[in-house]
Amino acid sequence: HVQLVESGGGSVQAGGSLRLSCAASGYTYSSYCMGWFRQAPGKEREGVAAIDSDGSTNYADSVKGRFTISKDNAKTTLYLQMNSLKPEDTAMYYCAADQPPHWCKLPAYGGSWSESYWGQGTQVTVS
Repeated sequence: HVQLVESGGGSVQAGGSLRLSCAASGYTYSSYCMGWFRQAPGKEREGVAAIDSDGSTNYADSVKGRFTISKDNAKTTLYLQMNSLKPEDTAMYYCAADQPPHWCKLPAYGGSWSESYWGQGTQVTVS
């Protein structure tokens, strides 16, 4: 069965960096659309970044130029490099995998992740 396990979260000061990882197993990793989402207390879950099987990416406006999504197909691992972190980036971060066929866009750009697989999340706190 599909399993997604996030790691790399933690506490960091504003302006700092973190790299999140999402180890995937149980499916044909390279063909899936992968994404990072986050949810802060009292707020709705929002899409942060997505990467398609061909490597094309899309980002939320709030993280463009600061965050980079990437993946290693050989290691079946998804990454999110987060630089210049701000207190408003504080949230639980989740990775998601969407099976093909798919429109690999964040919800803000019309993508649907209702049938996706989800990890348990990793907490990021920026002070």
